[in-house]
Amino acid sequence: MVKVFRIKGRFRCGEFFQEFRKEVPAIVPKHALEKVYSEIGSKHGVKRHQILIEKIEEISLEEVENPLVREILGETDEREGGAE
Repeated sequence: MVKVFRIKGRFRCGEFFQEFRKEVPAIVPKHALEKVYSEIGSKHGVKRHQILIEKIEEISLEEVENPLVREILGETDEREGGAE
């Protein structure tokens, strides 16, 4: 069964650190972490050792804030005019 993990952390961006929070559907936390490393590394051109993970937590479907993740999991939000 697919779960949703919220991953919080920061990555090196020049002289500063940029904070991030991502919600990732995965079966186990390790897979979610790999997805975050891949996405941030690709999008921002940083290496894995420049990404600092501060927290990984499993969240319920009701706690998911990202509309794309909700759609992937088949959850609709009535406020957004979801499926009939």
